[in-house]
Amino acid sequence: MVGADHMQIGEVAERTGLSLRTIRYYGEVGLVEPSARSRGGFRLYTDTDVDRLNLIKRMKPLEFSLEETRELLSAIDRLQSAETGEQERADLVERLDAFEAAIDARCQTLRDQLTMAEEFAGRLREQRHRQHTST
Repeated sequence: MVGADHMQIGEVAERTGLSLRTIRYYGEVGLVEPSARSRGGFRLYTDTDVDRLNLIKRMKPLEFSLEETRELLSAIDRLQSAETGEQERADLVERLDAFEAAIDARCQTLRDQLTMAEEFAGRLREQRHRQHTST
């Protein structure tokens, strides 16, 4: 830990399970910028940055594009801003609702795929068992 509220990229990688390369890439594409830099130029991150990286990590298996990820993060940022007006806030909440629906649909697709994979594995086990008992 560098300071009371900052950590270097290695600790962030350890806490998120992401590679250094991935964390740097997310910075390069503007998804998670380091909150600060050390005197030596090292990237410094906060717990908020780690939370943001973990959110991105959770979106990845659901196959959200980089642009969709950026859009969701932007909506979250705008909702947390005191400058966001009432109408914009309502529009952003509506956008989050759409993301939630997309997440639910993608999770259902993954559940369906898992069910098919488990059925397939079960059939292979049955086939193998029949081969062992018939010899």
